[in-house]
Amino acid sequence: MSSVAPRVFWPAIAVVIGFVLYAVIGQDVAARQVQYVQRELASKLSWYYVALVSLFVVFALWMCLGRFGSIRLAKDDEKPEFSVGAWLTMLFTAGMGIGLVFWGVAEPLTFFAEDPRPGVGGDEAARSEAAMVQTFLHWGIHPWAIYVVVGLAVANSVHRKGRSISIRWALEPIFGDRVKGAWGDAIDVVAIVGTLFGVATSLGLGVMQVASGLDFIDAVHDPGKPVLVVLIIVITGITTLSVVSGIGRGIKWLSNVNVGLAAAVALFVLVAGPTLFIFNGLVQDLGGYLQNMARLSFDTGASHGAAGTDWVNRWTVFYWGWWISWAPFVGVFIARISRGRTVREFVCGVLLVPTLLNIVWFAVFGGSALHNELFGQGDIVGAGDRVNEDNALFQLLQTLPGGTFVVGVAILLGVLFFVTSSDSGSYVVVMLASGGNPTPPIWGRALWALMEGAVAIALLMASDSESDTASLDTLKTVAIIIALPFSVVMIGMCVATLKSFRKDYPVALAVRQESRRGRAADELEPRV
Repeated sequence: MSSVAPRVFWPAIAVVIGFVLYAVIGQDVAARQVQYVQRELASKLSWYYVALVSLFVVFALWMCLGRFGSIRLAKDDEKPEFSVGAWLTMLFTAGMGIGLVFWGVAEPLTFFAEDPRPGVGGDEAARSEAAMVQTFLHWGIHPWAIYVVVGLAVANSVHRKGRSISIRWALEPIFGDRVKGAWGDAIDVVAIVGTLFGVATSLGLGVMQVASGLDFIDAVHDPGKPVLVVLIIVITGITTLSVVSGIGRGIKWLSNVNVGLAAAVALFVLVAGPTLFIFNGLVQDLGGYLQNMARLSFDTGASHGAAGTDWVNRWTVFYWGWWISWAPFVGVFIARISRGRTVREFVCGVLLVPTLLNIVWFAVFGGSALHNELFGQGDIVGAGDRVNEDNALFQLLQTLPGGTFVVGVAILLGVLFFVTSSDSGSYVVVMLASGGNPTPPIWGRALWALMEGAVAIALLMASDSESDTASLDTLKTVAIIIALPFSVVMIGMCVATLKSFRKDYPVALAVRQESRRGRAADELEPRV
């Protein structure tokens, strides 16, 4: 056990096991208590989440466009560890994961038919555009700005300051050696617990969509909990093999395969679906997103009364909390793979490229679904304007040529999206639990990957027959509650990053100028 940080490892294990027992044994009471806390936080602090995440966007853009953008997240002459292509694919698959597959069709349709935002006009065309713009907001620049804050702070402490990979060291410019004590341990424990809870929840809920897809193509009839457990075991096994092989092999390889398969499915839907409508919608909705981003970013729904604030709390505030709860894992992972990038490269890569890919993804899948409702058969939205979130993607694909085969490919894509998020999360957890070791022990990687699967199985099996996801929903809600204290840590990260960069900038500028003078002298030197 010498390869673990005992003051982080054992408390994290204890918290995880303790909460699983709490959620399993006192299932109904635990669900009510946790949901009550979440509702209170959302209703009382929605203004805080809305304002804070918008300010994170401002911070990220400032880092990119300002003078600190030229600072290199490594030694000043060091080259990046990964190629641009491999780096971007790992960024994309780690940050969004199964959510793109799950919500690609379901979210725009929900905002269009089932649960439009209060104040949106009753006209179908207006609701269609508003649905896409709102979806772009939730999956666009804002979540990636959250990841930029954590990733930049950790990358600075690890690659420039030579610290171990840990959340605590990102706050060293503010607290100094105090981060070595109990507060630093607590921050890392929160990061581990939040990451494991978030990944385990996504695993449990993700396999339900996979099972629904298998049922949709009649590969499995009326899948119950035994089928879900088998799926969790299979996905956990793939994840374990990937994370054991390391970032440079399994994780990078799976990320490349995942992005390639996702691109193939999206291209198929683009060509086989309403191509012209998708392109027109992409341009129009992207323009609407850019025009309305500032207004929607700070809109708490107050002007529409209780209905408006309730909608914002249920959707936007929920998303901001969910992305913050994932920030320790995604931030640490993108910091780990970004050695050698400049701050400007880092922010542009993390903020802009995945955002554009997400927008294209929702334009293709969400746009196709909206076209089906506006001009086609309109058979994806069910009675009472209800949207079946588990089956919405498969219902859309079934309307296209070769639908059953493409549904099977989409199921495989969902599995790969989850695996690439889970192996990244497992790698981050074991790095934190081993004291920031960038190449943590293989047994630790396997342990935390298996724990994610075990937690998902335990909570899924504990859920009663009336609500198959009761305990998993409780876990998801706790992950979002954890976002509140971590949001305060993120504010500290912004301050610490600024303080560190202001100190380092004159030195980095001098090194860069000296390098330029050296290159100029070499060019002027006569060649023999």
